[in-house]
Amino acid sequence: MTKTYNNKGVCSRSVTFDIAEDGTVTNVSFLGGCNGNLKGVAALAEGRKAEDIIKHCKGITCGFKSTSCPDQLAQALIAAKNA
Repeated sequence: MTKTYNNKGVCSRSVTFDIAEDGTVTNVSFLGGCNGNLKGVAALAEGRKAEDIIKHCKGITCGFKSTSCPDQLAQALIAAKNA
């Protein structure tokens, strides 16, 4: 199932991903933000379980911001699981 999450407090505007019934995440892509870094985050998330991504990315900050693009991916996955 494809999900899109509108990011808050970061340079990227949104993150889109597919999440399977078993929690496997694929096809992660960010709109906007730091292109190379977000391609790296997307590649590292590819094929992993949502719980693992959440565990590793939740709470990461970017500079003076209280969140980051990886944290927003974690928030998106939490929202998808709770939907």
